[in-house]
Amino acid sequence: MGQVLYDISRVITSETAVWPGDQPFKQEWTLRKDKGASVNLSSICMSLHTATHADAPLHVRSGGASMADLALDAFLGPAYVLDLTEHPTIGGFIQPTHLERVPSACTRVLLKTPHSLVPTTAWDANWWSVSPAAVEWLAEQGFILIGTDAPSVDPEDSKTLDAHHALARAGIVHLEHLSLREVSEGSYNLAALPLNIAGADAAPVRAVLYDEA
Repeated sequence: MGQVLYDISRVITSETAVWPGDQPFKQEWTLRKDKGASVNLSSICMSLHTATHADAPLHVRSGGASMADLALDAFLGPAYVLDLTEHPTIGGFIQPTHLERVPSACTRVLLKTPHSLVPTTAWDANWWSVSPAAVEWLAEQGFILIGTDAPSVDPEDSKTLDAHHALARAGIVHLEHLSLREVSEGSYNLAALPLNIAGADAAPVRAVLYDEA
């Protein structure tokens, strides 16, 4: 019996698509062995919302909790992948009715939508957002984490960021821009620890799912 591991993080390169107008990823070499240095040493410049990441309440609330303030237990534990790629009536927003088949004992849900098919190098703003009503339903059911394969839980053109604010009010942490293309619907274990960056509004995450085969 071996462990099956699924990497659900999007790769970060100079070609990784970022939010329009945001800082693109850039890696620079400080030292190179092929230039006589004893080691290879590099630095990076990037938005904290690049590729797969977690948002903190500080992202939408001045004075809100930063990434370093968040407890880690929500990012570790059983999770359910909900496949909505062929839902006939999903429309533009995920509603409570779309979440009802998630097992009642689950406290973490990851939303697999057609956006998992969008290449990491492409930007497609036509994603499915999360409705505030869906967030309220999750809170009532005792959920502590939601993840989406879209770059945001809100529409690209939203200025009010209703889902972000609803999640902050409910105390539900969230992951954005997951890669769930190769993952089937079902129950898994999630490990998605964000970097411990003091005062940060978000942080990159190496997210994995695993089960026992």
